[in-house]
Amino acid sequence: MKKLLIIAAVAASLGACTAHEERTAGGALIGAGTGAVIGGLATGRAGGALAGAAIGGAGGAIIGSATSPTRTCVGRDRWGNRVRYDC
Repeated sequence: MKKLLIIAAVAASLGACTAHEERTAGGALIGAGTGAVIGGLATGRAGGALAGAAIGGAGGAIIGSATSPTRTCVGRDRWGNRVRYDC
């Protein structure tokens, strides 16, 4: 039970500000949950669940980050030139 509370506290601390960060954090949470279930069922031990959560969380964060859409805005600088920037 203590491990579950620790995992929940870590997950709650992953609050995100931008859409990219939210997608990365969401992917990490989904991956960690799925990895924990699969690791626990495959090994039947808590160690397998923790290893699955770690691997799934890392994989989910990578996939979530890679699939987040990037937005490019166009504006003008102080001399009137068009510039592109991430928004």
